[in-house]
Amino acid sequence: MISKNQIKFIRQLELKKFRKRENLFVAEGPKVVGDLLKHYCPEAVFATPDYLPHVSKGAYGVTEITEEDLQRISFLQHPQQVLALFPIPAALDISIQRDTLSLALDGVQDPGNLGTIIRIADWFGIDTIYCSEDTADAYSPKVIQATMGSIAHVHIIYCDLADLFDTIPPTYPIYGTLLDGDDIYRQPLTKEGIIVMGNEGNGISETIRQRVNRRLLIPCFHQGDAAESLNVAIATAITCSEFRRRG
Repeated sequence: MISKNQIKFIRQLELKKFRKRENLFVAEGPKVVGDLLKHYCPEAVFATPDYLPHVSKGAYGVTEITEEDLQRISFLQHPQQVLALFPIPAALDISIQRDTLSLALDGVQDPGNLGTIIRIADWFGIDTIYCSEDTADAYSPKVIQATMGSIAHVHIIYCDLADLFDTIPPTYPIYGTLLDGDDIYRQPLTKEGIIVMGNEGNGISETIRQRVNRRLLIPCFHQGDAAESLNVAIATAITCSEFRRRG
């Protein structure tokens, strides 16, 4: 049984200020919740009777709820059996892992894009994403859902990207996808470095663009009228794939 106060509390977690105050985020559905349970101890789990057998009775509370109650607390159009509250991971030290490949997101606003990029990073073995302060909140319900559980495998660090980049040697590779860049398929790519992806409408900001020392372009192969640009998540997937293809 779920109380009115619990319903109100969960619904408030849609807002960033409440997530920050309570240090909690919402995950939904067997796939997302199941993956997160392997890595984090939840604050609470709310499950319908058909999902209860899949929830181990651990150090956390499990509340049985009806389909109607799940509908009341869910942020999904079609709720799926279980909703859980997890603690937001503690922030890591803001420093570059110089011997590996990382992503940096400069003003990515769309929650669906951010969630998909986190999932892409997970797929390509990139375990750290540095986000500008104006990038969407990685722990909003929409982003969490779009990650499909990959949020458990990728470290998300919010910081001032310009300040971060200024702490590393000028020769360290900072890649950026830009319209005046060089064909990614013809340029040498390193096994370590930072790949910067920009805002959906404006691309990489001028401040960060000045710090990009390896400019890349994903070429358009269509002759004549073509799409103006690629979706940022798709561009991220293409770029990460090419880096990993090289070795």
